[in-house]
Amino acid sequence: MTDILNEAEIKRAALLTDFEDYLIKQRGLSPRTIYHTLRFAHRFLDHRFGEGALYLARLRPADVIGFIEHVLTTGRRDKTVATHVRTFLQYLFGRALTATNLSLSLPKTAKRWDARLPRHLAPEGVEAVLASARDNPRYGARDYAMLLIMARLGLRAVEVIAIQLDDIDWRAGELVVRGKGQLHDRLPISPEVGDALSSYLRTERGPTASRTLFVAQRAPYRPFANGQIVNSILKEALKATGQKPVTPYVGSHLLRHSLATQLVNAGASLDEVGDVLRHRSRSSTMIYARLDIDGLRSVAMPWPVKGGVQ
Repeated sequence: MTDILNEAEIKRAALLTDFEDYLIKQRGLSPRTIYHTLRFAHRFLDHRFGEGALYLARLRPADVIGFIEHVLTTGRRDKTVATHVRTFLQYLFGRALTATNLSLSLPKTAKRWDARLPRHLAPEGVEAVLASARDNPRYGARDYAMLLIMARLGLRAVEVIAIQLDDIDWRAGELVVRGKGQLHDRLPISPEVGDALSSYLRTERGPTASRTLFVAQRAPYRPFANGQIVNSILKEALKATGQKPVTPYVGSHLLRHSLATQLVNAGASLDEVGDVLRHRSRSSTMIYARLDIDGLRSVAMPWPVKGGVQ
């Protein structure tokens, strides 16, 4: 064990020495800046790997975010920590020691970190909200289907109310989503989501000539004017569970953030999360750390059915 630790220490020292040379020759930083950048690089490695071997290829955005949060919430709140760590991550990527440029997971703005991190519900909290909506004796099928689509597919409220009947391809198991900028995406729907939509169409959707999927439950059964109805449904469902709101304003993005945070656990790439949430800009995905793609893989499978709701 001692030999392994000694070897690890030697490799760590060599890495930091090469990093210092990089800071001097390639970045041309001042001695004071170099000192603090090396100090935070060393602290980051200690935080992630302890005294053991440096498995740099296993580093994930969550490791970076976790360290920044640790520094900013314990002891002296050094506001330059993100800058120093970003420099170290750029060096690691430039030396091909990490698979991705993890410096991109750090926002360049000076906003507080706790303000940048998404508010979300724990997985059991999400399931409790869904159950609460489903058990609503008046509009349970509709409310459950709307919230389930957001919780499983990451749709925005305005995208949910914009779904048309013709957007559902029952045989292919796909849903056309009318996203931002008049862009359309085709998303796979799981049997769980498909069953929820089918239940709503069969049992609750009122008689209307409208081709909009979700409509009001009272005559004349019109489509919703905006996404505020979804926010209200979510707020009431959350209140019924007895959970304390994680943010003063309960909006539909709570489920979208919760989906991404559930994906966090298995360490999927930021690109994978961006694909799930259909971000057009990679910077929009940077607030998310580790992602669990396992649940999404089951959603990503086609859903062939023998019949469908006409």
